Amino acid sequence: MNKVRVKEFLGKLIFGGAALFCAASVIAIFAFLVFKGFPAFQKIGVWEFVFGDVWSPSRYDTYDAPLSGYYGIFTMIVGTIAATAGALLIGGILGYFTAVFLTFFCPKKLQGLFASVIHLLAGIPSVVYGFFGISFLLPLLSLVSPNNGSGLLAASLILGIMILPTVTALSQSALESVPQSYYDASSALGCSHAETVFRIMIPAARSGITASLILGVGRALGETMAIVMVAGNSPTYPKGLFHSFRVLTANIVMEMGYAGEVHEGALVATGVVLLFFVFLINLLFLLRSSKAIREKNKKTSVRKPIVRQALLPHTPTLGRLLSVLSAAFCSTILLLLLGFILFRGLPPLLSRRYLLFGKYEFGGAQITLLPSLIATLMAVLLSLGIAIPLGVMTAVFLHEYTKKNSLAVRLIRSAIDTLAGVPSIVYGLFGVVAFLPLFGGSSSVLAGSLTVSLMLLPTVVRTTEESLAAVPDGLREGSLALGAGKVRTILRLVLPSALSGIFSAVILSIGRVIGESAPFLWTMGSVMTAIPRSYLDSGTTLSVALYQLAGEGWHIEEAYATAVILILLVLSLNLSARAVIGHLKRKSTKGKEARSR
Repeated sequence: MNKVRVKEFLGKLIFGGAALFCAASVIAIFAFLVFKGFPAFQKIGVWEFVFGDVWSPSRYDTYDAPLSGYYGIFTMIVGTIAATAGALLIGGILGYFTAVFLTFFCPKKLQGLFASVIHLLAGIPSVVYGFFGISFLLPLLSLVSPNNGSGLLAASLILGIMILPTVTALSQSALESVPQSYYDASSALGCSHAETVFRIMIPAARSGITASLILGVGRALGETMAIVMVAGNSPTYPKGLFHSFRVLTANIVMEMGYAGEVHEGALVATGVVLLFFVFLINLLFLLRSSKAIREKNKKTSVRKPIVRQALLPHTPTLGRLLSVLSAAFCSTILLLLLGFILFRGLPPLLSRRYLLFGKYEFGGAQITLLPSLIATLMAVLLSLGIAIPLGVMTAVFLHEYTKKNSLAVRLIRSAIDTLAGVPSIVYGLFGVVAFLPLFGGSSSVLAGSLTVSLMLLPTVVRTTEESLAAVPDGLREGSLALGAGKVRTILRLVLPSALSGIFSAVILSIGRVIGESAPFLWTMGSVMTAIPRSYLDSGTTLSVALYQLAGEGWHIEEAYATAVILILLVLSLNLSARAVIGHLKRKSTKGKEARSR
């Protein structure tokens, strides 16, 4: 009996410890960045730093001597806001109308196809979007621009396409959650399908749609590599659609590699300012979500104005046309992106075997991607080995051991939501400040994997928790009634029943590691080298290799080949994930049917 109690206590302690680790990660990120950035705020001055419009740092500036450089980031704050606003104008409108099409106007036979298009757009790594921007979009814009096409318009277009899947998916979820009775009541009043959609269903889902736009803003605000490749990156105000400018995330990733003492502190302080914007976005999202829940609970107060709206003038025909055109645009963008990169990248990949299987030679003329592929796989294995157990244990603690609305659950979930909203470049800063000093100050696969494992925790926790919630309570109650302990019930029944959701988290995490570049750039390595012999060696992932090859301009064909490899990896992951998850769900359904008999 004592052994059983000890086992149960240890199980709860381990699961709870994992949950506390997630909460402590948020505190650690804040503490490290504020601690590292505070001397820069103090030396430069908060007002001069935030509202100064001259950025000309000196790598020789130190905290114990007068400053010779200038450290004002206001031009980059304006550039960040301008690029985010442009992305919201493009991606927000297109995503909203695409969601309307998928929910109300798309034929049922095509819904799965269009949903797959949206998922594929969401899964393409950001560096591939950036490469598509510099190889296709910028030459196209250069036909009408006074420069090479870079600037606010190019950045807004790329960011708009990148946030489009987020806005579409969340808006579609909000529209589908509107009660069917609203539609039936409108039809009973004689309204057509289009009239009901645009005058009844959409206004009823406005809080959820607004929340999707807010999350889209957060996605655009934290993007780094794609916008670095198309914005031009001059630290000036964006004075026009084709004027070079720089955003906060680009400022960090471009200058961290050669920064001096004060310069590095100023870059970390830039990350603190960026965190402030992200938390403001998260706060707005929470307020909108809370309002949506209140409106959903107040059914009687919602129905009256909705019924009156059915009698107001409307333009449903235009709205339907815009929704169809938006969906067609999404499909066109995906086909164009995939077709263009595959057309340019497949020939060199197939004709030059050394690109994938060649041996690295220092100073050699031939580029080989094998070291980057091996480094990517090493990072995937280690980051998953850290994030999956911690995330699953945290989800088990939150769902199986705590009360739903307890203070501890709210605090841990708030910490997890905060981790989910932190931009990848901020994780990279944290890795530079916290992990690099642990390994002699040099980049390594281990430091990069530790950094990215923190990024994966929110995805693993949320996905696993949803899967645990889908497991019937009868399984738990039956196991406990037969004398099994809580830990045994969780390990033998609950987790195996939630295996499809856990596998989904694994696949999503693998895709995230493969697609990330900003946090790896300064924690794992930015120079293409030989195959890492251990986790303490540096190395470049495929995404970082693509960024370096495209940025140099001397190895464009190799960059296209790298983009093809990345896209094929993402596509194969999506297809294999759907196949395996479908198999697990069918197996689970057969098991339920057998038990019911």
